[in-house]
Amino acid sequence: MTSPASRHQYPSVVDIPSDVAVFDFTEEYDPNAIEDHAWGIGRYDEHRAQEMYNNSGLYAEERCIHMGIDLWGPAGTPVKAFADGRVYAIVNHDSPRNYGPTVITEHLLDEERVWALHGHLSRETLEHLDLNQPVQAGDVLGWFGTTHENGGWPPHLHLQLSREEPLDNDMPGVVAPADREKARETYPDPRQVLGPIY
Repeated sequence: MTSPASRHQYPSVVDIPSDVAVFDFTEEYDPNAIEDHAWGIGRYDEHRAQEMYNNSGLYAEERCIHMGIDLWGPAGTPVKAFADGRVYAIVNHDSPRNYGPTVITEHLLDEERVWALHGHLSRETLEHLDLNQPVQAGDVLGWFGTTHENGGWPPHLHLQLSREEPLDNDMPGVVAPADREKARETYPDPRQVLGPIY
């Protein structure tokens, strides 16, 4: 887990087309523009437009630096484990603009323990897995949720890695600019397991 160009090649978390759009949310967030594309990618460590999060009441302070990668696509799209590990948490963060149904897995990569949050899934996902269940690379963990079940977002997966154990079964998907450098250490670039997708 030392660089985005990892020496390992992991199985695909989501089977996305090769010519997928890479969205830029630095100026504005337009859910209709997302839905105009069948697929899309939202970038890691992106300073996103304020209205994307801060009008929701979800956060007490201003947060706008995105700590995961979003893979936007059709509801029902399968989400797979990128490596062997176990199911660490299954939780429904069901407040508006939150993750909705969420699975956190735990892995040992290059002798480093890493947790992976898979957010904005379907409610069906919550019944699909058991806590502490072993998973193998390529196993289906769940499916993209609809807007009505995934926190109110167009269907997508938010994938976020953590070097720190998420004791509250959560990770901050966005952080305040003042916390950016520390967050980059704690939540490394998911391209380390996704590959150079953009």
